Amino acid sequence: MDAKELDALLARVAEGDNDAFGKFYAATAKGVFSFAYSYLGNREDAEDVMQSAYLTVKRRAYTYKKGTNARAWLLQIVKNLALDELRRRKRRGEMPENMPAPPAADGAALSYMLSSLNETEREIVVLHVYWGYKHREIARLLDMPAGTVSWKYAAALKKLEKFGEVE
Repeated sequence: MDAKELDALLARVAEGDNDAFGKFYAATAKGVFSFAYSYLGNREDAEDVMQSAYLTVKRRAYTYKKGTNARAWLLQIVKNLALDELRRRKRRGEMPENMPAPPAADGAALSYMLSSLNETEREIVVLHVYWGYKHREIARLLDMPAGTVSWKYAAALKKLEKFGEVE
C-alpha cells in the first residue's frame, strides 16, 4: 500500500473508522512486527510492543498530521515502545550492557544477527529490507544524508556477512 493510501486510512482512523483501522493494521502489521522484533529479539515482546503500538495508533491517530508520513509516524511509535521495553529489561537486570543476546530458543537467528548492528544500522536494514524503503527515503525518515544511509547500509551488510545469510 502506498503512502497516500496509508495517510488516508490514518485520517479515517482518527475519525473513528474501525474498517480503516483494520486495513491500516493489515497493511503495516508485518513490518511493525519485524521492526519491533529487530529491537527486542523475541516473539512475545515484539507482539506486546506491536499490540501497544496499534492501541496507541487507535487512541492518538488524531495527532497525526495528514500529508506527512503515516508509516514513519507508526515506526516512531514502535521504536519508542521497543526502547522503553529495553530500558525496563536493563533495569530488571535482564540484559547485559553492550553485548548481543544469544540466539533465542525460538530460533530467533534473525534477531541474533541484527543484534550485531548498532541502532542506526539496524533501523536502516529493517526499513530497507522489511519495509522496502529506498535509501533516499530512509535518509529523510532518519534525517541524515542519503550517502550516509548507503554507507551505513553497506557497513551493516558486511557485519551480517559473517553469519552467511547475506548474498
